Amino acid sequence: MSLGSPWMLLALVLVPCLVVAYWWMLRRRAERTARLASEGLIPTTAGEGVRWRRHIPFALFALALALVGVGLARPTMSFALPEREGTVILAFDVSNSMRAGDLEPTRIAAAKKAALAFVDQQPRTIKIGVVAFGDSAVTILKPSNAKEDVVAAIDGLSVGGGTSLGQGLFVSLRAIAGKPLTINESALESDTGEVDIGFFGSSAIVLLSDGENTTRPNPLDIAKVASTAGVPVHAIGIGTKQGTVIEVEGFNIATALDEDLLKEIAKVTDGTYDHAADAAALAKVYDSIDLEFKKTTKPREVTALFAAGGGLLLALGAMLSMLWFGRVM
Repeated sequence: MSLGSPWMLLALVLVPCLVVAYWWMLRRRAERTARLASEGLIPTTAGEGVRWRRHIPFALFALALALVGVGLARPTMSFALPEREGTVILAFDVSNSMRAGDLEPTRIAAAKKAALAFVDQQPRTIKIGVVAFGDSAVTILKPSNAKEDVVAAIDGLSVGGGTSLGQGLFVSLRAIAGKPLTINESALESDTGEVDIGFFGSSAIVLLSDGENTTRPNPLDIAKVASTAGVPVHAIGIGTKQGTVIEVEGFNIATALDEDLLKEIAKVTDGTYDHAADAAALAKVYDSIDLEFKKTTKPREVTALFAAGGGLLLALGAMLSMLWFGRVM
């Protein structure tokens, strides 16, 4: 235990002073009682039945004063408390198809709103990163505990280009690993074994996309890498199966939600799939992410505990004094 204001322990000097004063009071009372008894004014045995009890309220008052005195010194103790820890990467599809208005006001706006609601639910012990992918992918924000930075990164996303789900997943894995990784497509496509990039338990990728993949690498190959690394992918389908038409550089292009690919990615990685029929779809994804509970030791000021203990002892002493003697002390 450490003390924030150790000089306040000087208040404990009051405790021995109080004990001396109490002893002096008892001595004076005993002398007066003896004198009255010698004159035959009171029986010499008066009060013997409760003699042992009369000191209990005072002992409680003295102990309460000692606790309050220690509390004034602002004691700090270390406690091991379980906290949820881990890393979550929000991987946003920012391709042209995310401009579609089959989710109001647009797919990308609905994805942002859902992601912001998700971020708001997370404790500060969860690190959240942001990855944006179109034809290629980039880490917008490395995993961070600062929610305000995560919100700013999400708000700043803009759309354009095609869709590479594989690139989005790979860059998300790189952000989780925190080290350079390279894609070896021949190794990914071979049947000789799995690609091992290390194990990153207590991590997850939340993939927000309409599932329309247009560019290599094959996202299912990267999903196998994520599975080997212990990173589940929780896919969120953005859009509707009926789809809509968007205009890109003067051309009308039909776009619709490809749920089958997103479901397969989630299945390969032992993740989950949810259709973002509305902006609240990510609420249940939070419960699906199996992040680790660790015991972390943190110093916490316990002044309130000492004050509460002192108050309880004072109340108990007063109650016993009133019950036994009809007065407080």
